[in-house]
Amino acid sequence: MDKAQQDALKKAAGIEAAKIITSGMTAGLGTGSTVRFLVDELGRRVKDEGLNFTGVTTSRRTQEQAEGYGITIIDIDQADHIDVTIDGADEVDKNFNGIKGGGAALLWEKIVATNSDKIVWIVDESKVVDTIGRFPLPVEVIPFGAGHVIKRFEAKNYKPVLRLDAQGKPVRTDENNYVVDLHLERIDHPYDLAQDLINTVGVVEHGLFLNMVDTVIVGDPNGPRIMHNANK
Repeated sequence: MDKAQQDALKKAAGIEAAKIITSGMTAGLGTGSTVRFLVDELGRRVKDEGLNFTGVTTSRRTQEQAEGYGITIIDIDQADHIDVTIDGADEVDKNFNGIKGGGAALLWEKIVATNSDKIVWIVDESKVVDTIGRFPLPVEVIPFGAGHVIKRFEAKNYKPVLRLDAQGKPVRTDENNYVVDLHLERIDHPYDLAQDLINTVGVVEHGLFLNMVDTVIVGDPNGPRIMHNANK
Protein backbone atom coordinates (compact mmCIF):
# COMPACT_ATOMS: atom_id res chain seq x y z
CA MET A 1 0.00 0.00 0.00
CA ASP A 2 1.49 3.36 -0.97
CA LYS A 3 1.16 6.51 1.13
CA ALA A 4 -1.61 8.00 -1.01
CA GLN A 5 -3.74 4.86 -0.59
CA GLN A 6 -3.01 4.73 3.11
CA ASP A 7 -3.91 8.40 3.57
CA ALA A 8 -7.18 7.84 1.70
CA LEU A 9 -8.10 5.04 4.14
CA LYS A 10 -7.09 7.15 7.13
CA LYS A 11 -9.19 10.04 5.84
CA ALA A 12 -12.22 7.79 5.35
CA ALA A 13 -11.89 6.48 8.92
CA GLY A 14 -11.50 10.02 10.27
CA ILE A 15 -14.58 11.29 8.43
CA GLU A 16 -16.62 8.32 9.67
CA ALA A 17 -15.50 8.89 13.26
CA ALA A 18 -16.35 12.59 13.12
CA LYS A 19 -20.02 11.61 12.85
CA ILE A 20 -19.86 10.43 16.47
CA ILE A 21 -19.38 13.96 17.78
CA THR A 22 -22.56 15.95 18.42
CA SER A 23 -23.14 19.45 19.78
CA GLY A 24 -22.82 19.73 23.54
CA MET A 25 -20.29 16.89 23.86
CA THR A 26 -16.93 17.01 25.50
CA ALA A 27 -14.66 14.96 23.26
CA GLY A 28 -11.11 13.78 23.63
CA LEU A 29 -9.08 14.38 20.46
CA GLY A 30 -6.07 12.16 19.97
CA THR A 31 -2.79 12.60 18.14
CA GLY A 32 -1.35 11.37 14.88
CA SER A 33 -1.82 11.32 11.13
CA THR A 34 -5.29 9.72 11.16
CA VAL A 35 -6.53 12.10 13.84
CA ARG A 36 -5.47 15.06 11.71
CA PHE A 37 -8.07 13.98 9.16
CA LEU A 38 -10.63 13.67 11.97
CA VAL A 39 -9.95 17.20 13.19
CA ASP A 40 -10.10 18.55 9.63
CA GLU A 41 -13.57 17.05 9.27
CA LEU A 42 -14.68 18.35 12.67
CA GLY A 43 -13.45 21.78 11.63
CA ARG A 44 -15.54 21.54 8.47
CA ARG A 45 -18.59 20.57 10.53
CA VAL A 46 -18.04 23.50 12.89
CA LYS A 47 -18.00 25.86 9.91
CA ASP A 48 -20.67 24.30 7.70
CA GLU A 49 -23.04 22.67 10.20
CA GLY A 50 -22.65 24.82 13.31
CA LEU A 51 -21.28 21.91 15.33
CA ASN A 52 -20.47 23.17 18.82
CA PHE A 53 -18.50 20.92 21.15
CA THR A 54 -15.62 21.13 23.61
CA GLY A 55 -12.38 19.29 23.04
CA VAL A 56 -9.71 17.87 25.32
CA THR A 57 -6.54 17.15 23.36
CA THR A 58 -3.78 14.61 23.90
CA SER A 59 -1.02 16.81 22.50
CA ARG A 60 -0.18 20.42 21.85
CA ARG A 61 -0.07 19.64 18.12
CA THR A 62 -3.73 18.60 18.09
CA GLN A 63 -4.67 21.56 20.28
CA GLU A 64 -3.15 24.00 17.77
CA GLN A 65 -4.90 22.32 14.85
CA ALA A 66 -8.30 22.26 16.59
CA GLU A 67 -8.09 25.84 17.83
CA GLY A 68 -7.23 26.89 14.28
CA TYR A 69 -10.74 25.73 13.34
CA GLY A 70 -12.33 27.62 16.22
CA ILE A 71 -12.92 24.49 18.31
CA THR A 72 -12.98 25.23 22.03
CA ILE A 73 -10.22 23.33 23.84
CA ILE A 74 -10.03 22.98 27.61
CA ASP A 75 -7.52 21.40 29.96
CA ILE A 76 -8.46 17.91 31.11
CA ASP A 77 -8.80 19.08 34.71
CA GLN A 78 -11.45 21.56 33.58
CA ALA A 79 -13.57 18.70 32.18
CA ASP A 80 -15.97 17.09 34.64
CA HIS A 81 -16.39 14.25 32.11
CA ILE A 82 -15.33 13.25 28.60
CA ASP A 83 -18.10 11.67 26.53
CA VAL A 84 -15.82 9.99 24.00
CA THR A 85 -12.18 10.05 22.99
CA ILE A 86 -11.26 9.39 19.37
CA ASP A 87 -7.64 8.53 18.75
CA GLY A 88 -5.41 6.56 16.43
CA ALA A 89 -3.41 3.41 17.15
CA ASP A 90 -0.17 2.00 15.80
CA GLU A 91 -1.43 -1.59 16.10
CA VAL A 92 -4.55 -3.34 17.33
CA ASP A 93 -5.26 -7.09 17.53
CA LYS A 94 -8.40 -9.22 17.64
CA ASN A 95 -8.42 -9.03 21.46
CA PHE A 96 -8.53 -5.22 21.23
CA ASN A 97 -5.06 -4.88 22.67
CA GLY A 98 -3.16 -2.05 21.07
CA ILE A 99 0.12 -0.21 20.84
CA LYS A 100 0.12 3.59 20.85
CA GLY A 101 2.78 6.24 21.15
CA GLY A 102 4.30 6.42 17.70
CA GLY A 103 3.71 10.16 17.91
CA ALA A 104 5.28 10.38 21.39
CA ALA A 105 1.96 11.35 23.03
CA LEU A 106 1.25 8.09 24.88
CA LEU A 107 1.11 9.53 28.40
CA TRP A 108 -1.42 12.25 27.60
CA GLU A 109 -3.31 9.80 25.38
CA LYS A 110 -3.66 7.30 28.20
CA ILE A 111 -4.69 9.94 30.74
CA VAL A 112 -7.43 11.27 28.45
CA ALA A 113 -8.57 7.75 27.48
CA THR A 114 -8.88 6.49 31.06
CA ASN A 115 -11.06 9.48 31.93
CA SER A 116 -13.45 8.94 28.98
CA ASP A 117 -16.84 7.26 28.96
CA LYS A 118 -16.07 5.68 25.58
CA ILE A 119 -12.91 5.14 23.53
CA VAL A 120 -12.85 4.93 19.73
CA TRP A 121 -9.76 4.25 17.63
CA ILE A 122 -9.44 5.11 13.97
CA VAL A 123 -6.90 3.16 11.90
CA ASP A 124 -6.19 2.10 8.37
CA GLU A 125 -6.34 -1.63 7.67
CA SER A 126 -2.55 -2.07 7.93
CA LYS A 127 -2.77 -1.41 11.69
CA VAL A 128 -5.00 -4.45 12.36
CA VAL A 129 -2.74 -7.40 13.24
CA ASP A 130 -2.95 -10.91 14.66
CA THR A 131 -0.39 -10.27 17.40
CA ILE A 132 0.88 -6.87 18.51
CA GLY A 133 4.58 -6.14 18.77
CA ARG A 134 5.95 -5.70 15.29
CA PHE A 135 5.49 -1.97 15.77
CA PRO A 136 8.13 -0.90 18.32
CA LEU A 137 6.54 -0.43 21.75
CA PRO A 138 7.06 3.12 23.05
CA VAL A 139 7.93 3.62 26.71
CA GLU A 140 8.08 7.11 28.21
CA VAL A 141 10.93 7.53 30.69
CA ILE A 142 12.26 10.49 32.63
CA PRO A 143 15.61 11.77 31.36
CA PHE A 144 17.36 11.35 34.74
CA GLY A 145 18.79 7.85 34.77
CA ALA A 146 17.35 6.95 31.38
CA GLY A 147 20.57 5.16 30.46
CA HIS A 148 20.15 2.81 33.41
CA VAL A 149 16.54 2.07 32.42
CA ILE A 150 17.76 1.22 28.93
CA LYS A 151 20.37 -1.14 30.40
CA ARG A 152 17.66 -2.90 32.40
CA PHE A 153 15.63 -3.32 29.23
CA GLU A 154 18.67 -4.65 27.39
CA ALA A 155 19.24 -7.21 30.13
CA LYS A 156 15.66 -8.44 29.60
CA ASN A 157 16.21 -8.64 25.82
CA TYR A 158 13.59 -5.96 25.16
CA LYS A 159 15.86 -4.48 22.46
CA PRO A 160 15.43 -0.84 23.53
CA VAL A 161 16.32 2.11 21.31
CA LEU A 162 16.25 5.71 22.53
CA ARG A 163 14.14 7.65 20.04
CA LEU A 164 16.05 10.47 18.38
CA ASP A 165 14.93 13.40 16.24
CA ALA A 166 16.33 14.45 12.87
CA GLN A 167 19.17 16.30 14.61
CA GLY A 168 20.17 13.20 16.56
CA LYS A 169 18.85 14.54 19.85
CA PRO A 170 16.43 12.60 22.11
CA VAL A 171 12.78 13.14 21.19
CA ARG A 172 10.98 14.99 23.98
CA THR A 173 7.34 14.41 24.87
CA ASP A 174 4.97 17.20 25.85
CA GLU A 175 6.05 16.44 29.44
CA ASN A 176 9.71 16.82 28.36
CA ASN A 177 10.46 13.12 28.86
CA TYR A 178 12.31 10.67 26.60
CA VAL A 179 10.79 7.83 24.56
CA VAL A 180 12.46 4.42 24.44
CA ASP A 181 11.14 2.08 21.72
CA LEU A 182 11.22 -1.66 22.42
CA HIS A 183 11.76 -3.74 19.27
CA LEU A 184 10.04 -6.91 20.43
CA GLU A 185 8.58 -8.16 17.09
CA ARG A 186 5.70 -9.88 18.93
CA ILE A 187 4.15 -9.59 22.37
CA ASP A 188 2.60 -12.86 23.47
CA HIS A 189 1.97 -11.85 27.11
CA PRO A 190 1.01 -8.17 27.00
CA TYR A 191 -0.41 -7.97 30.52
CA ASP A 192 2.75 -9.40 32.09
CA LEU A 193 4.87 -7.02 30.04
CA ALA A 194 2.70 -4.05 31.00
CA GLN A 195 3.16 -4.83 34.71
CA ASP A 196 6.90 -5.24 34.33
CA LEU A 197 7.28 -1.95 32.49
CA ILE A 198 5.13 0.18 34.78
CA ASN A 199 6.95 -1.22 37.83
CA THR A 200 10.36 -0.21 36.43
CA VAL A 201 11.64 2.85 38.28
CA GLY A 202 12.11 5.70 35.81
CA VAL A 203 9.26 4.60 33.55
CA VAL A 204 6.41 7.10 33.42
CA GLU A 205 4.07 5.15 31.10
CA HIS A 206 4.10 2.55 28.36
CA GLY A 207 2.28 2.32 25.05
CA LEU A 208 0.30 -0.86 25.76
CA PHE A 209 -3.42 -0.03 25.72
CA LEU A 210 -4.98 -3.33 26.73
CA ASN A 211 -8.71 -3.99 26.29
CA MET A 212 -9.40 -0.26 26.70
CA VAL A 213 -10.98 0.58 23.37
CA ASP A 214 -14.74 0.15 22.81
CA THR A 215 -14.85 0.55 19.03
CA VAL A 216 -12.30 0.52 16.23
CA ILE A 217 -13.13 2.20 12.92
CA VAL A 218 -10.97 0.65 10.20
CA GLY A 219 -10.29 2.42 6.94
CA ASP A 220 -10.88 -0.34 4.38
CA PRO A 221 -10.78 -0.17 0.56
CA ASN A 222 -14.43 -1.25 0.57
CA GLY A 223 -15.41 1.49 3.01
CA PRO A 224 -14.94 2.00 6.76
CA ARG A 225 -15.74 -1.08 8.82
CA ILE A 226 -16.44 -1.22 12.52
CA MET A 227 -14.92 -3.57 15.10
CA HIS A 228 -16.86 -3.70 18.38
CA ASN A 229 -15.20 -4.91 21.58
CA ALA A 230 -17.63 -7.44 23.05
CA ASN A 231 -15.71 -7.38 26.34
CA LYS A 232 -16.57 -3.74 27.00
